[in-house]
Amino acid sequence: MANEAQKALIRRLDLVAALDNDDREALARLPILVREVGAGVDIVSEGQHVTQCCILIDGFTHRYRHTFEGKRQIIAFHVPGDIPDLHSLHINIMDHSFAATTRSLIGFVPHEAVWSLCVSRPNVAAALWLETLIDGAIFREWIVGLGRLSGTSRTAHLLCELAMRLRSVGMAPENVYRIPLTQHELADALGLTVVTVNRVLQELKLKGLIERERSRLVIKNWPALARIGEFDPDYLHFRTGVDMIGGSPPAT
Repeated sequence: MANEAQKALIRRLDLVAALDNDDREALARLPILVREVGAGVDIVSEGQHVTQCCILIDGFTHRYRHTFEGKRQIIAFHVPGDIPDLHSLHINIMDHSFAATTRSLIGFVPHEAVWSLCVSRPNVAAALWLETLIDGAIFREWIVGLGRLSGTSRTAHLLCELAMRLRSVGMAPENVYRIPLTQHELADALGLTVVTVNRVLQELKLKGLIERERSRLVIKNWPALARIGEFDPDYLHFRTGVDMIGGSPPAT
């Protein structure tokens, strides 16, 4: 199973960086301990001292913070291959919590092993640095959405983003996406009420843009949904010339 963690990490870094075979072999030798985490369970909690990085192998995870009143704000979602707490290499006291959205397989790699890899393989170090920069780019996109887009637009944007990120790692066969988020989780990420999220999803469905049943999502009209969400995938920084697994999102 540890081998699957290395494969997921290599596949992710190949999307954004030009790795050579020696880089991939070095990544494949990383010591990784795999653990299953149940839905809703914290993988790392706010205030915790962290000595290892996490790689999401299978499942779905999110990062979040609570206000003093106990209200949750989800600040990121993660798909397989992501390294949600890579920043802990430099900031090893967590200022937010990281939890499994669904049952997930997580690979844990000691900071020492990551640092050693960065020293021996500068190209890998650059790729991991790029990962943290892309993480920041996604945060900036979310901030613009929360501050300036309507509830309908920010919902459409999030659905497009997650669909493209899932598709890039081969998790959208025939344009069907499994986005295992409840309306409560969508509301906590979008800064909306559950009632508003329900209404927006129904509106998008009635317009013929999506079909959604539990965690199964079909985007029936990608251009229209992307236009409503003001979605431009450039901020995800997939490498030019790298084909997304399964192809590009459907035109109609």
